[in-house]
Formats: sequence, structure tokens, C-alpha cells
Amino acid sequence: MTSPAVDPAPETHPAAPEPRTEGAGVPAAPARRITGAVWVALGIVYVVWGSTYLGIRIVVETLPPFLSGGARFITAGLLLAAIVAWRQGPAALKVTRRELGSAVLVGLLLILGGNGLVVLAETSIPSGLAALLVAAVPVWVVLLRTAFGDRPGLGAFGGVLLGFAGLGVLTVPGLSGEVKIGGVVLVLVAALCWSAGSVSSARLPMPANPFTASVYEMLAGGLAALTLGLVRGEHHGLDLGAVSGRSWVALAYLVVFGSLVAFTAYAWLLQTAPVSLAATYAYVNPVVAVLLGALVLNEALTWPILLGGAIVVGGVCLIVSTERRG
Repeated sequence: MTSPAVDPAPETHPAAPEPRTEGAGVPAAPARRITGAVWVALGIVYVVWGSTYLGIRIVVETLPPFLSGGARFITAGLLLAAIVAWRQGPAALKVTRRELGSAVLVGLLLILGGNGLVVLAETSIPSGLAALLVAAVPVWVVLLRTAFGDRPGLGAFGGVLLGFAGLGVLTVPGLSGEVKIGGVVLVLVAALCWSAGSVSSARLPMPANPFTASVYEMLAGGLAALTLGLVRGEHHGLDLGAVSGRSWVALAYLVVFGSLVAFTAYAWLLQTAPVSLAATYAYVNPVVAVLLGALVLNEALTWPILLGGAIVVGGVCLIVSTERRG
């Protein structure tokens, strides 16, 4: 997955600054400038989050899925907490009991359910396929928002139909036996968990500071993943000396770049650039992931992956463009 506390659909969290203010008698805010720094930050989000699927695939070559995922987010959460306390003071980490409960719930959905199941799935399916299946998250978000009473618009529902058509094509490798269907199902469930966490984060009493919210989400999800790894017995027979150097490097990359650098860049984008521009990562990341998987791991680019991926990305583009006009 991408990063905790980040909604893959361009729906702004109530505590986050709005890109514009509209309404009777209320003037629109000045348009946000797209500077060179914005493009640098956007490039970081495009490439780094797109590369996390490759990183996960390399990690699980020699490390167990839930133990490695738990270690990643616990480490990232502690580092982010130290950074927040250093830059904003320890008081910035204070939250109410309700805010803490909400952050824990969202963290379980995003990290344990969303990211954790993707990590488990990548032990049996290619990283590029996993990324394309996850790319349909905005499709699930639209459906969940509709269930909560929102009306995203006809264009968004058109994107949903396209997204489901693409998912149908992407499941062909599993149905034909080219990859394990169980891995495909795991990613689909992970995408639904991630969507539920994203929608819930916009409706629950979350900490106002997105970095503080992410600290508690990462710690809660990381501890849960670590616990589940122990329950699954992933520690039995685990020889850290036998873990490959590239798995350690990939894990460190996920902690520093995937969970800290890219998230910081995205949080800055939400406050600096148009939300519609920041949301474009939802259909750029899977393209990056597929290309990296093919180049680095020689993952096959079969017709279901290429066609299904193109349809899913097209559906996500339609959803994002519809939200942009909303």
C-alpha cells in the first residue's frame, strides 16, 4: 500500500485545509501555485509510493510478511513521533481518548488489513499485479461514500463500472492458474479494508494534526501486525542471519522512504498544491509499480495485466476528474 493516513480518493479530511472556499457570499481562495517544489514533491510520491510494491516483494523473499510489516510500521511510527516532538514539541502528540480510539481503528484497517494483506499476498503474486488490484481503491471508496449518503456523481459511477471491468480482467491470471487465486483475493480484501479506513478517517474524530494521527495509526497497525505474525508462528525457524542483504535494504527503504519521506511530501502537497493534482498518484503509482516489477524482477507483462491495468487506471482517472469538478 501507499502510506497510512492518506485517502486515495480526493476527498479532503475535515481537519485538513480546503483547496478553495465556496458558498454564498464567501469569496474563493486564491488558486494554489504549481511551483517547482510541488513537482519535486509530486515526483517523490509518484516514484517512491510506486516502488513500495517492489520493496515489499523483495522483503518477503526472506522475511515473514506480518513480522516484517509490523517492524516496518512500528519503526516508522516511532521515528515520526520523534520528528513531531522535535519539530512541534511533545504537546503535539497529545490526543483525546476518542481521537486515539479513532486513530487505532483506522490504523487497523489501513495497516493491518490494507497493507498487511498486500504483504501476505505478495508472497504468491507479482508486485505489479498487486499494485494494479490496489489501484481500484478509489472505486471502493466511491461505493462506501455512497453507502454513507454521499452522492459522488454519474462520472464517478462510470469510473466504478470501468474499475470493476478492469478488476474482472485482472483476476484472469488467478482463474487460469497463472498465479494463486488466493493472493488475488487477499489483495481485493486489502483494498476494501484500505478504502474503509480511508472513508472512516474522514468521519471519525481524528487528531487534527495528520502527522500525529499517522503516528498512532502506524503504531497500532504495526503492533497488530507483529502480534498476528507471532500468532501465525512466523517466528518459528526464523534465522535473521539467513535473511538476505537486499531484504534488509528493502525493509529500510520502506521505513524511511515509503513511510516517512513520501508521506511527508504528500502531506505537504495537500497544503500547498491543488488536491486534484495530489490525487493523481492514484493512477500513476500502479504504472510505476508494473514497470519496476518487470525491469527489476522480470515479472511477466501478460495481456490480462496490461489490459486490466489500463481499464482500472482509466476508471480511476474518471473518478478523480469527476471529483476535481465537484
